[in-house]
Order: sequence, then C-alpha cells, then structure tokens
Amino acid sequence: MFSTRSSLLVSAGAVALALAACSTPQPEPVPPPVAMPPPVMQVEPPQTPPPPPDKAEPAPLMAPSTFAALPGWERDDLRQAWPAFMTSCSVLARKSEWKSACGAARTVDGGDGAAVRSYFESYFVPNRIRAPDGADTGLITGYYEPLLRGARKRGGAFQTPLYRVPDDLLTIDLASVYPELKNKRVRGRLVGRKVVPYSSRAEIERADIPGKELLWVDDPVEAFFLEVQGSGRVTLAGSGETVRVAYADQNGHPYKAIGRWLIEQGELTAADATAQGIKAWIAAHPERRQELFNANPSFVFFREERLPDPSVGPKGALGVALTPARSVAIDPTLLPLGAPIWLATTEAASEVPMQRLVMGQDTGGAIRGAVRADFFFGFGYDAMDNAGRMKQRGQLWVLMPKP
Repeated sequence: MFSTRSSLLVSAGAVALALAACSTPQPEPVPPPVAMPPPVMQVEPPQTPPPPPDKAEPAPLMAPSTFAALPGWERDDLRQAWPAFMTSCSVLARKSEWKSACGAARTVDGGDGAAVRSYFESYFVPNRIRAPDGADTGLITGYYEPLLRGARKRGGAFQTPLYRVPDDLLTIDLASVYPELKNKRVRGRLVGRKVVPYSSRAEIERADIPGKELLWVDDPVEAFFLEVQGSGRVTLAGSGETVRVAYADQNGHPYKAIGRWLIEQGELTAADATAQGIKAWIAAHPERRQELFNANPSFVFFREERLPDPSVGPKGALGVALTPARSVAIDPTLLPLGAPIWLATTEAASEVPMQRLVMGQDTGGAIRGAVRADFFFGFGYDAMDNAGRMKQRGQLWVLMPKP
C-alpha cells in the first residue's frame, strides 16, 4: 500500500516597530528588526506495516515413536500379518536399508506370536505419520475384489466392454528427463508431432475403442465399480470359467470420486455417499447414470490373468498378492511402498476399534495424502459390504528398519 506524505513550511516576516519621533534633539536609537524563527511542525514518521509472519514450517512427515505408544499393539495377533510381511520382504530385501531386517525375518518362526512380536520390536522403529498441517488423523476407506458375470463375445445381456490398453496410449516417464520428478508420469496420445491428453471417460464412452474389448459384462454399474477397485474376477457364460482382470493402465485423467460429486450436487448427504448409497441413487435415476460416471474422467484398462488358486488375492502395486485384512493401499509419494504399517481405526460404520499391523502393498487414484489408507477386505459379499461402508477416521505409524 502506498501512502502520501506532505510537509508544511510556515515563514513569518520580520516586524519593524517604528517609534514616533519626539521633539527632543537626540531621539532614542531604534533597535534593528528581529527575524522570528519559523514554527517547527512535528511530522509523525509513516507507519510501516510489520512484515508478514513467516509461514509455519510443515510438520515432519514421520516422528519416531515407541511400540508402547501404538494403541492395541499388545493385542494384535501378529501371526496373521506375518505372511503379508514376508511377501513384502520378497521385494524390499533388494533395498539396502531393508536387507538386514528382511534377512533376519527368514529365521523367525511365523507361527510363534511371541517370536514375531520380538522380531518387530528388535528390528523396527514405529514412526507416527502426520500431514503437513500437523494433523495425525485421516480418512480410512476400504476396497475389495468384485465378481462380475461376463462373456468373451458381445451378445444378449453382455453389452458393456472391459478394455485392454489401447495401442495409441503413451506413457512418458518425466524422471528420465527431470530426475527430481521421480514417480511422475504423464499419459497421452500422439497427434501429428504433438502429445495431447488421452481421451476422457466421456470421450471413450462416445467413441469406444474398437478391437480392444477384453471381455463383455452384463452390468455397467459393476463395471464402473470394478475400475474403482482396480481388479476383480469375471465368471464367463457358457464355460463357467472364472478369470481375473487386473489393472493394466489408466488414461491419465485425475480420479474424481462420484460420491463427492453427488454431495456437491445436493443429491446425497456425506453419510449416504457410500457404495450402497451411490448404487441406490443410480437405481432411482437410471437416466443420469452416464452423467454421474462422466464426473470421473479417469478410465482404467485391464489385462486378463489366470486364477489357479482362488484363495490368493490380486496383485497390488508392489507386485505381490494382497492379503485380505492385512494389505492396504497408500500414497507411495509419501509413504514407502511395501512397509509394515500400524493402523488404528474403527470397523466399517462402527465405533468398534480396529487396530492391527498391515502392509502398504497397493496404491490407488483416490489415495492421496500422508494419513490416508484404503483397507483391502478381500473377495466375496461380506468384503463388498464392508468395503462399501468403510469411511472411518484413523491414524498410521510406519515401521521403518533400525539403522
């Protein structure tokens, strides 16, 4: 802000006092005129606004803690988390900071709860996770592996395609040019000599991707939710064979939650914006189904995988099979993918505590932020029901190997 400053100078002239002459021969001498000093005006110095306070430093992401500080640590049956931890170690052991801890894990009897607990307490330090604003509580949601009905050819009820990765989808790893942009990738397609954004969901729905249909399913709503979950199973008509469809790639557009869109439109309350509530809204407004889906411009492409063992979960972003109730999706730009995490939250739509050791083995387009996790419930109706209602508050501690 600018301010105008004025100064005032006041001068007073000399005053000559002439005395009338007397009749005496020698008049009194007249004193010389005296110059009056100008008055001095006190000018206040301008008020300079104080400098703006420095922005608060962001809170440290990880703060070392103790196992005694973990709520429920002594009550968790760590034997149930051990298989998931060992699958994480199959990848993490390649990293120098994990080599010692993962090597020692091979000597532990995973069936001995006391031995497993002693191992973690000996080799790891729990670190409390905080957001940049200092908050240590965040959103915990849930996901599952759905089951759809499908066919290899279009016909009858099977009219909704699941697509393979299109040939013209480009993935550009920015770290190859700018190392500071590690894990940053952009997707697009080539038009002439320019890379432009790939088609959004609405554009794909209008134009289709001929020749890239992987399977055809009978329910467009379940096909959409399959994209949200990232992988699922499809039972094929005729043969009865069940195959797994796994995440292969994405069109590069940001994920936007349709539940949030319904809240913003005034169609649902926050409490009703669960998977069950969203599906009920679609059933009541079938004419607006595609409008709702298009609110999320992100589109997922799949690949088919064999399902030799139905008890084994789908692979997550770490490249290992997910373990129901012991795997979570996290933001890998903030938390180390594969690391053990102590989760303190509550059961789906409940106040019953859920405190357990899980592994951060997956990622997701909606999983952004430090204190944020998506809990994998597994496969089946109960998993679907719990995942749809899971929208709890929770805290996270990441277990990092001791130096």
